[in-house]
Amino acid sequence: MAKEKEEHYRLDKILAHKAQYYMIIGERSNGKTYAILEHCLKEYVKSGYKNEFCILRRWQDDFKPKNSMQMFAGHIQNGVITRLTKGEFNSVSYLGGRWYLAFVDEHGATTKKMQTPFCYGFALNDQEHIKSISFPNIKNIFFDEFLSSNYYLPDEFVIFMNVLSTIIRLRNDVTIFMAGNTINPYAPYFNEMGLKHVKNMKKGEIEVYTYGDSGLKVAVEFSDYYGKKKSNIYFAFDNPKLTMITGVGGTWEIAIYPHLPCKYKPKEILFTYFILFDNEIFQCEIVSTNDMTFTYIHRKTGELKDKGDLIFDLVPNGKPNYVTNIYSSGSPVVNVILSFFKLSKVFYQDNAVGESIRNYLQVCMRG
Repeated sequence: MAKEKEEHYRLDKILAHKAQYYMIIGERSNGKTYAILEHCLKEYVKSGYKNEFCILRRWQDDFKPKNSMQMFAGHIQNGVITRLTKGEFNSVSYLGGRWYLAFVDEHGATTKKMQTPFCYGFALNDQEHIKSISFPNIKNIFFDEFLSSNYYLPDEFVIFMNVLSTIIRLRNDVTIFMAGNTINPYAPYFNEMGLKHVKNMKKGEIEVYTYGDSGLKVAVEFSDYYGKKKSNIYFAFDNPKLTMITGVGGTWEIAIYPHLPCKYKPKEILFTYFILFDNEIFQCEIVSTNDMTFTYIHRKTGELKDKGDLIFDLVPNGKPNYVTNIYSSGSPVVNVILSFFKLSKVFYQDNAVGESIRNYLQVCMRG
């Protein structure tokens, strides 16, 4: 049992930084969620069953009984509940977005259950239902799977802050944990929280951010995996997209995007426009060469000088050459630009550029 614990992620290193926010990113199934939940369970039992905690997810559907019943399955199976409570409880019961400690006998019957929950489940897309409720005993907040490969709620960071405000109120004794798989290097949380170096972190690194004299501290860890996955043989195909599943490399899970099909000369550039997104500038060139017409997108080196070129920027700008949403412009020029995306005639400097543009287009589609 001790050997198995050493093979999975541990919170020791990041907790040593004594922050208010602990953000942990890394490959799938390396024990991030398990470790955080075990820590919160320990805090609850150690406090004499007083310091409750809550789990945040993006969607209310994540708290359907069939999903939520499995949240602590590993802790039950590994005897964590039994060990922490010294045999008083050995299982968990779930009802209506709340988890309760329970004791289940050898026949599978629940013979004992705590009257008060040790954990609550809240969804960001259902925040209105908790605004008028007080949770004075919650000491740990865990936002699980905060990174998404496809969809973030409009103004999600503000919603997240509102949920925290509802739970914390005027207290200063609450700790926030955030865990996510490295499935998408774009996340509104990185920008909103001023986490400038997350995308360039290496496995095992911890970055600590402070904010002036506020006393606020955010610790970010790119979690390493200490063990050896015994089932990698099933995923040994020569496919870079599988690295997040197997844990090989520990990189961000991004798709493979088409690269430049041929070299071209400056005189073969028909039109140039720019996309400003996620603190980067992308130069987009419509090219006609060798009987091919396509768009090539690459990072712009140097400062963007506004000379009247068409610029796409999510931040509203009153200048006539700026467009906020590429899908809602309706101008003939923008329609031509979009036609290259629709016909799959867009090529990218590298996969990271392709992923950034995909995220930009998704944000625009959500309006």
